[in-house]
Amino acid sequence: MSDETRTSHATRVSWRTRRGLAGAAALLLAGLAAAPVAAAAGERAQQPRRGDLVSVEPVADRDARQVRSFLAERDVDTGVVRYGVKAYRLTYRTVDPYGRPTTATGLLTLPRGGTHRLDLVSDTHGTMVDRDYAPSASEDFGRVPSYLNAAAGRAVAAPDYLGLGKGPGPHPYMDTASSVTASVDMLRAARTASQRLGRPLTGQVYATGFSQGGQVAMALGKALQRGADRHFRLRALAPVSGPYDLEGQEMPALFEGRVNDTSGVLYLSYWLVAQNRLHPLYKDPAEVFRAPYASRVEGLLDGSHEEEDVVRGLAPSVKQLLTPASYERLRHPSGAVLDAMRAADHTCHWKPEVPVRLYAGTADTDVPIGNTRACTRTLAGQGARVRVVEQGPVDHFGSIVVSAPQVVRFFDGVRR
Repeated sequence: MSDETRTSHATRVSWRTRRGLAGAAALLLAGLAAAPVAAAAGERAQQPRRGDLVSVEPVADRDARQVRSFLAERDVDTGVVRYGVKAYRLTYRTVDPYGRPTTATGLLTLPRGGTHRLDLVSDTHGTMVDRDYAPSASEDFGRVPSYLNAAAGRAVAAPDYLGLGKGPGPHPYMDTASSVTASVDMLRAARTASQRLGRPLTGQVYATGFSQGGQVAMALGKALQRGADRHFRLRALAPVSGPYDLEGQEMPALFEGRVNDTSGVLYLSYWLVAQNRLHPLYKDPAEVFRAPYASRVEGLLDGSHEEEDVVRGLAPSVKQLLTPASYERLRHPSGAVLDAMRAADHTCHWKPEVPVRLYAGTADTDVPIGNTRACTRTLAGQGARVRVVEQGPVDHFGSIVVSAPQVVRFFDGVRR
């Protein structure tokens, strides 16, 4: 493992094992229980619908000083913080990748102050293998954008996605379609919850997201602009370091050594296991993974293991992880493998009618900046107003540390 890889992995571990303000959270939230959503008599007669709210559970109540402390501990600029925040875990109805009814969870964060009616930010998170690290389940780095945007005066809806947080089943990693349905339905649930909490929404939506969530944010923006829900109007789009082009950028970078070994092994294993549930990639893990990894990879990626445990249980490099045949198959994709890649791609093939900023770092060895540049070219080719903010030589997680406060200021400027 290179020094750069060790540094990047160590940084990720340090962020993901911090539990800032955990003791305060336990004291502040002691005795708070999940609150079932009371339905009116007319609502009870209706069939359940996508986005229907099942329950609301308070999970955090922070004054502005505590928010600044939370952010500063993670090296995030606190200059946009104006208010404290209140956060709630929402459980809501949605559909799985096959369109079958299920539930999902997400984090709704509201400012403790500001205007009565609130604009809404959709924040979609990056890759998570541990369901308990999702925004509604853990007060850790995944809540940084929610706290920043809420502390600046907007409501924030952060879906956990399917199979993460308290939602049932496995997470369909990098399945764009189901990530978008879960995100749209989270907006609907947030609209209902905010109304009942006394902070109704304006219907204006600002979409952002990091890494996997950057790609989801781009697809969500497309869905909202095309009328996914009449109550919401897209106002601006600001994804950070998204893998927008698996076929043309991310996968070639992985096999050319421009993605670090630790991340390459984690992402590719996760992608293969999750996509195999949706596409016929293999019948037996031994067709794809070398021994002894074939016998353990699906168990490690069941949503109950922390990222560090998954990494320790897998090979040190992609070449050592995969069988020679599967290595070549992924290096030169065709058939079901190519179909799976393309199902996640093309999120930039549309013309946003709102301001767009794409943020990325030039030293990113998780999601190389070529993804952002390719997306920018595609959007510009459609006639979109798009600006790239290249953050210089910062790595993947460094890109969100630098970009998240800038995204808040960008949204502030659009709102005026």
